[in-house]
Amino acid sequence: MNELPNNPDQTPSTSLAVQKAPMRTGGLLQTLQRPLPLAVTVLAVLLAVQTISSHSRINTLRRDMAQSLQKGNAVNAETAALAREVSDTAKELQVKVGVLESRQSEAQTQQLALEQLYQDLSKNRDEWALSEVEQVLNTASQQLQLAGNVQGALIALQNADRSLGRSDKPQFLNIRRAIGADIERLKAMPAVDLAGVALRLDNVIAQVDTLPMLSDEKPLLPAAPLRSTRKKNAEPEPETLSLGQRVVQTWRNWSQEMWDDVRQLVRVRSVDTPEALMLSPTESFFVRENLKLRLLNARLALLSRNESTFRDDLAGAQEILLKYFDTRARATQSAQGALRQVQANNLNIEMPTLSESLNAVRNYKAKG
Repeated sequence: MNELPNNPDQTPSTSLAVQKAPMRTGGLLQTLQRPLPLAVTVLAVLLAVQTISSHSRINTLRRDMAQSLQKGNAVNAETAALAREVSDTAKELQVKVGVLESRQSEAQTQQLALEQLYQDLSKNRDEWALSEVEQVLNTASQQLQLAGNVQGALIALQNADRSLGRSDKPQFLNIRRAIGADIERLKAMPAVDLAGVALRLDNVIAQVDTLPMLSDEKPLLPAAPLRSTRKKNAEPEPETLSLGQRVVQTWRNWSQEMWDDVRQLVRVRSVDTPEALMLSPTESFFVRENLKLRLLNARLALLSRNESTFRDDLAGAQEILLKYFDTRARATQSAQGALRQVQANNLNIEMPTLSESLNAVRNYKAKG
């Protein structure tokens, strides 16, 4: 059996609430079955479906736009790379065009030079030959007067005579006769080998740093002791000698050994210039440089055919060698001999001019 509640007031209210619940559920269904709420519900469902579909389409569009932007960026990068390649190609083409233009200008210059050469060659061959001979004679005359190059002048005169001989014209006989006279005059001159003399001076200059100086001289190494030799050549053994003889032999051996030691420590030498022995390393360096300077000045005077300066510089160099260098050394003696050979050359030779040949050429051109 069911027990009755202790509170009688609560039983009716509970039963009423139970009875009202089914009534609310049934009311909602009835409400939805009405036209207006049903349309609102359908509209809400459609709006929700439309919202979801729109959101999905927007996401799809976003993905498509992102992909399109990525493709566009890739295309832009490729376009930029192609643009750079095109720019580099354009620069290379500009460089090549510049090279071609320079080559074209060089070709045009060469063409103009060839045309000028052709025009020059088209002139009268006699005038051309005479102009060439005159130029050669002028150059040979200048070399003869400035540098005393006799051999060069002879070669130039012989070439001029050979050039005129190829023409085989009697009009050139007077010119060839004058050139022949100048050739004989140059052959009769005493030969001076300026190049050989200059080479000897160069050799002496190259040896200056190795020549021994008086201030550089070092003491000799100690000589080998002669005690073992003396013992072999000594007198009989001390056992066979008397006391006085042994004392004399001991004193003699001791004094000889002492003399050997003193001779190894002290060297006596006679020097005319004692101050040369007291040069410091710096002063020795300047002495060598002064000697080189003297020899270089002599070489320049030789090439310019300045006789007095040449003699003075060689004499100064010889004086420096005698005063500061060890003249007993073979290298110093060799340098002195080379300088004496150089001094034996005579530079005071009056060079002839080629005026006779030049005047013959100019007179012929003036008559023509």
